[in-house]
Amino acid sequence: MTFTSEQKQTIIKNFQSHEKDTGSTEVQIALLTERILYLTEHFKAHKKDFHSRRGLLKLVNQRRKLLDYLKQKNAESYKKILKDLNLRK
Repeated sequence: MTFTSEQKQTIIKNFQSHEKDTGSTEVQIALLTERILYLTEHFKAHKKDFHSRRGLLKLVNQRRKLLDYLKQKNAESYKKILKDLNLRK
C-alpha cells in the first residue's frame, strides 16, 4: 500500500481530539477508510486480486466494529464522523 507518512499525519490531524491523539477511535476509523478507498481503486485495475480482496473485507469489518463501538460510547461523535467521511448508515 502506498500510504505516505505525510498523508497519514494529515488524516490524524483532521480527526484527533487533542495534540497527542493518534489512536482514538475516530482516528482509527479515518485511517481505515483511507485504506479501504485505496484498495477499492486498486480493484478497478486488478479484478482478480482475491488475496487483497480478503484483506479489504477484514478492513471493512474492523471499521464496522469500531463504528459500532463509537455509536455505543459517543453518539454525537459517531454522527460527526459519518458526515465527515461520507459514510452511509
